[in-house]
Amino acid sequence: MELKGAVVLVTGANRGIGAAFVELLKERGATKVYAAARDASSVEAAGVEPIALDVTDAAQVEAAARAAGDVQVLINNAGISTGTALMTGDEAAIRREMDTNFYGPLLMTRAFAPVLRANGGGAVLNVVSALSWFTAPGAGAYAASKAAAWMLTDSTRLELAAQGTHVVGVHMGLVDTDMAKGVPAPKISPADLAGAGLDAIESGAQEVLGDEWAKFVKSGLALDPADRYAQIAAALGAA
Repeated sequence: MELKGAVVLVTGANRGIGAAFVELLKERGATKVYAAARDASSVEAAGVEPIALDVTDAAQVEAAARAAGDVQVLINNAGISTGTALMTGDEAAIRREMDTNFYGPLLMTRAFAPVLRANGGGAVLNVVSALSWFTAPGAGAYAASKAAAWMLTDSTRLELAAQGTHVVGVHMGLVDTDMAKGVPAPKISPADLAGAGLDAIESGAQEVLGDEWAKFVKSGLALDPADRYAQIAAALGAA
């Protein structure tokens, strides 16, 4: 589909990758952009429709679907990372990551699927992560939630195919946002990642490998776990 003339809703639109999506959608000629954030006043972009939305709140999600009944593209970008380990970390933090990174996109997609169908099918884009395919010490909760988001993407692609909804998954390593602040490693810019995601919506691609790290990690999925993690450790300089 073409984004020029489209109506799009972006979650987590007040900063980072979400803010980059908003700006690029405006550049590509989207007719209307709903910029969703927990605090609508934190959305600074001009020419958009801010909408208060906590993706973990089912009532707010349903209200957003009623208020934005003209949406043709849903971009599930909102996410968190608490740095919580699965064995020793706080259970509430683990559940918060799963609620935001998996159940949030699930609730949004379920609520907006009828809207997309009524408006011709449209598209859903999920911002996932290369950490959907591996994990590291301290990243257990985040990786588990993103692995679930990966399967959510595959499942909704199959389930929504009959109504003509195109579903895209975006995977990447580090992005130059607050979430990766202080990590001394190469990072892709939010604009480059968002641009690749929008390209996929327009081209019909189902998956975006947004940087070399995502490509590298996916290339090892056929390996046995021991070999796969040895390869990742070597690439991280930890071998």
